[in-house]
Amino acid sequence: MNETKQPTIHHNIDTILVVQGAEYQAVKTGIRKTKVSASSGNLPKIIPIPIGEKDANKIWQNPQFLDKSKPQKVLIMGLCGSLAPEHSVGDIVLYKSCMKEGLSLTTDEKLTANLKSKFTSKIESVRALTSDRVIHLATEKKSLAQTYGATVVDMEGFNYLQTLTSQGISVAILRIVSDDIHYDLPDLNQAINQDGQLQMIPMAISILRQPKAAMRLIRGSLKGLQALQQITTEILE
Repeated sequence: MNETKQPTIHHNIDTILVVQGAEYQAVKTGIRKTKVSASSGNLPKIIPIPIGEKDANKIWQNPQFLDKSKPQKVLIMGLCGSLAPEHSVGDIVLYKSCMKEGLSLTTDEKLTANLKSKFTSKIESVRALTSDRVIHLATEKKSLAQTYGATVVDMEGFNYLQTLTSQGISVAILRIVSDDIHYDLPDLNQAINQDGQLQMIPMAISILRQPKAAMRLIRGSLKGLQALQQITTEILE
């Protein structure tokens, strides 16, 4: 008698961290489209985190993060910006390392390599930079690439990688490029509050001030979120 094989999560990833808001919703939608059912017990915990990295240590205060046992293999997901012409909007990247202010940390080599080997989508391995603000000027992107040798930038990676690996947790980081190196974006720094949330009115003001840049931001974000949703489904099947 043939037994039905239950779908399993690739490489036993038990927790996914993803920036709250649209990125979190994209990952949740991707999960709903998988063949893995919640009743099978194979789904990882999906935990939203704030924009930015200052509260990374507070992950230990999140009851969902430690509701049953300490996570062993964590995947950090979300969007990122390109610092190099070879990375275009919609590209999927896996971090080899992530740096901040001259310090560099590596992701778990085995977990990252295994993830990459199982995907059917094209995925690039990259060095990433974590910034304490939104990098919205194309000139600054090029300058950061020259200074640090990184090819993508985010606002969360380094501190979460540092916090988790210090406790012996294996970490991989997968992100989707949502803006390229060639054009400016609206300056959204004043639209992010102390809780790491986007505020609608300040964001709308920034968008209205730079309508062309805003259209590029919106198109890039939508394409990036769609790719994030698709890759989440692929991870869990």
